[in-house]
Amino acid sequence: MTDLYQNQRSMRNMRKIAMQRGVVAILDVGSSKIACLVLRFDGTTKLGEEGEIGSLAGQSGFRVIGAATTRSRGVRFGEICAMQETERAIRTALQAAQKMAGIRVDHVIACFGGAEPRSYGLDAQVQLDGQMVSEQDVAQVLARCDVPDYGEGREVLHAQPVNFALDHRSGLSDPRGQLGNELAVDMHMLTVDAAAVQHLAHCIKRCDLELAGIASSAYVSGIASLVEDEQELGAACIDMGGGSTGVSIFIKKHMIYADAVRMGGDHVTSDISMGLQVPMANAERIKTFYGGVHATGMDDREMIEIGGDSGDYEHDRRTASRAELIGIMRPRVEEILEEVRLRLDAAGFDHLPSQQIVLTGGGSQIPGLDGLASKILGQQVRLGRPLRVHGLPQAATGPSFASAVGLALFAAHPQDEWWDFDIPHDRHSARSLRRAVKWFRENW
Repeated sequence: MTDLYQNQRSMRNMRKIAMQRGVVAILDVGSSKIACLVLRFDGTTKLGEEGEIGSLAGQSGFRVIGAATTRSRGVRFGEICAMQETERAIRTALQAAQKMAGIRVDHVIACFGGAEPRSYGLDAQVQLDGQMVSEQDVAQVLARCDVPDYGEGREVLHAQPVNFALDHRSGLSDPRGQLGNELAVDMHMLTVDAAAVQHLAHCIKRCDLELAGIASSAYVSGIASLVEDEQELGAACIDMGGGSTGVSIFIKKHMIYADAVRMGGDHVTSDISMGLQVPMANAERIKTFYGGVHATGMDDREMIEIGGDSGDYEHDRRTASRAELIGIMRPRVEEILEEVRLRLDAAGFDHLPSQQIVLTGGGSQIPGLDGLASKILGQQVRLGRPLRVHGLPQAATGPSFASAVGLALFAAHPQDEWWDFDIPHDRHSARSLRRAVKWFRENW
């Protein structure tokens, strides 16, 4: 997969084939777990036999018929570092999900975190001379977006028109059929490290699967966790994963910025492991059952049995106070939130009309995190859970499954695919101008 552009057409065709077959797998490749959902598309949104409503959260009539997770192996900071280990973990999750669904799946849509995402804002104008806006005009204004030189070893992962303006009337989502003299567009483009995408695509190919789409975890977590009003008025989604923390900002129901912090819940676990001198598995258990970021007077007296299986009786019977544990966890959580604050400031988040911040992902479940985040990030902070989708098991409805659920919604309604026009190549022959539009023609 040397050039992501060359594969967009084939990936999009794969997605169409998967939709026609009615079954597609969703794969969330994370640093701490690999989650797999199997979706069945029925193509209808009518009332079911049991009286269920067929469409929730704007879905296109799909149902989760299989779900499985496994411990992630060979993934660090959201990027694959040991191909065979990751391949084995993906096969384990997929086979368990297929067994639950009772059906074989050949096509998969994947998402991943990390990969050093960078956001770019593009814009362009085209003169209409009072004519009605046609698809050709929209194609021309998209073609005029001059793509910046984003450097070697980078690939465009998402590119979306986020706003159209017609004669200074801004905020149009679809300008076609309207009259005006000048059509302008604002576009958001997200680039990632090409090697991370290539490794993921190669790993999925080694699992005898066809890649039918790929997305950023920060983007799909926002789709799943932000309610409609938040996406419209402006909100940030902070997806606290195991190896990295994704940041995405939405307004007018479009993502306008994305970034990632190379720290997550695994770093908190690592700090506990070193601070209490216990194995990582024990540290994860202690963090899950006793962790927190706010110490109270009682925490000095609440003792935690550290445990262990070293064979040394005295060493394995050690205890630590909960206040001691919080003292280890809080500095790292504060560091992660401070890094997120820097990313939000760089994006100009303070200028949005609404400044809602939603915390999601497995790392967001630390008790007291919302209170600490409101001190560092701003007052409007809430904990987010993914939207309800049909057939999702109760065990997969928590914040740690935001990426997987968001990817399912993305598979049903990919925003980019809407702009599938014939592009005028005669007037815009420069490669840099064509590349922006090639995305819209060839996106899955």
